[in-house]
Amino acid sequence: MSRLDDTPRDAPTRASPTLSRRVTVVGGAFLVGVAGGGVALAVATYHFSSLPDGADVVFLLGILALGFGVLGWSGSVLAGRGFEEMQRHLDTGAEWTEMDSRRAMARIGGFGAGVMLAAMTLGSLLA
Repeated sequence: MSRLDDTPRDAPTRASPTLSRRVTVVGGAFLVGVAGGGVALAVATYHFSSLPDGADVVFLLGILALGFGVLGWSGSVLAGRGFEEMQRHLDTGAEWTEMDSRRAMARIGGFGAGVMLAAMTLGSLLA
């Protein structure tokens, strides 16, 4: 033990509650994206009559969702407080917050990453 840190070295470390909530939000959306990507791959393969073409389309849709989530998240970080202040000033009564917007965009991005993984994995394993 050092003088600055009174916890023993073999003591278990805990992740912060906010980190575990963030992992739950993004991880849950990721798993839903993997499942949704598998279903979308089956539908796209049936529609295009070709597994590689279906996998390409589903992968591109996953990229679209991931890109929208990342762009929306960064926009929420940059302009979120301004929108909150505008709502207070205009007295709109909306309950929109920057944190809610960031959480929603993280879910969309996690979903898109899951769809991409499903299309890539299933498309290469089944081809």
